Amino acid sequence: MPETCGSALNVQTCIMKEVYMGTIAVGLAVLGIVSLIVRSMVKDKKQGKSIQCGNDCKHCGGHCSR
Repeated sequence: MPETCGSALNVQTCIMKEVYMGTIAVGLAVLGIVSLIVRSMVKDKKQGKSIQCGNDCKHCGGHCSR
């Protein structure tokens, strides 16, 4: 049975649920985007394409291990 927002308390509860749902949706979207970025960075690092390395091993100093 659907919840109605008849009384003042129910209206406030309905509004708060909508706010939380929006917050949760935006949070999940941001989490998804960040996860994709991190996944891409890890994939690039494994393929030797990281920003730090630059594929110039003679100037690497040993911190880029392949």
